[in-house]
Amino acid sequence: MIEVRRLSKTFNGNPVLQGVHLTVEDGEILVVIGKSGCGKTVLLKHLIGLIEPDEGEILVDGVAIYELNRKQLLEMRKRFGMLFQSAALFDSLTVGENIALPLKEHTSLSKKIIEEKVREKLRLVGLEGIEHLRTSELSGGMKKRVGLARALVLEPNYILFDEPTTGVDPIMAERINDLIIDLQERLKVTIIAVTHDLRSAYKIGTRLAMLAEGRIVFVGTVSEIKSSTNSTVMEFIRSYG
Repeated sequence: MIEVRRLSKTFNGNPVLQGVHLTVEDGEILVVIGKSGCGKTVLLKHLIGLIEPDEGEILVDGVAIYELNRKQLLEMRKRFGMLFQSAALFDSLTVGENIALPLKEHTSLSKKIIEEKVREKLRLVGLEGIEHLRTSELSGGMKKRVGLARALVLEPNYILFDEPTTGVDPIMAERINDLIIDLQERLKVTIIAVTHDLRSAYKIGTRLAMLAEGRIVFVGTVSEIKSSTNSTVMEFIRSYG
């Protein structure tokens, strides 16, 4: 379980997060929604210690991550996989080399076992047999799925998605949504996704949390958010629904 307590962050005098409270339950898909630029990605980066807050704390399975030393923090991060909005693949590496990179950096596994794990993760995301391709040969949707395979390769407990359907066509967006649901059911991982795509949020979310003006203004199920009388929630649904 992940607990976010009183999390605040300001950049250049601009408050982005202002006392955020949020709990992520084990095994759920929690989708954080909100307008572009509202701080969703900033919140996501706090969860793995890429950004340090001005105030507040984050507990991962009861451990306060900002009290960890660098070695402990790096060890904790192995329990997380992250799919960045742009997939963040290395152009100089093949698909297989991109996926294998975390294993080469953080394990002492043999080349043969690493190659087996790369093939396994590619099968999971529906891209079997493309290890030899360069990233320049991939479509936007394929890059997302390769990025997801890399996020899965250390077999994390938590998977973070930053705008998983941004930059792909509606058909591929639906495939990515289906893949997220399928992976959660098969691997029993906990998933946190941030998006302004309400269609995606409605489809994949066990619960939705809305971030607005630096605070969480709503947490609940899809049916609960659709019937919410909160004016901020209603305005967002009218604008993005």
